[in-house]
Amino acid sequence: MSATDIMQFIGIASLLIGSLAVIFGALGLLRLSDVYQRMHGAGIVDTGGAGLILFGLLMLSPDWTVTVRLILIGFILVMTGPTATHAIARAVRLSDQDPDNLKAKKNSERGRG
Repeated sequence: MSATDIMQFIGIASLLIGSLAVIFGALGLLRLSDVYQRMHGAGIVDTGGAGLILFGLLMLSPDWTVTVRLILIGFILVMTGPTATHAIARAVRLSDQDPDNLKAKKNSERGRG
């Protein structure tokens, strides 16, 4: 087994694990109850999943120009993900609504109790 085979294996494994993490993060948005839990679950899992996907693509990249672009994309994702999560949390806090009651309010509007 050569070094290229090992890099390809690591790259494909990282792509698969990162894709599964992003899928579980999306399912967490549906499963978790309030806004803060959803933000935490989606923010951490999606940032980690995107990082693993980018790492897998780095392992499979053919030349240095693709590598530099992937590193820049990773830097942008690391900077914007937590910033967006913070902005959403701040907006919910300043909206004068109880985040725990948002689900109850939504269910009562639908006639579910």
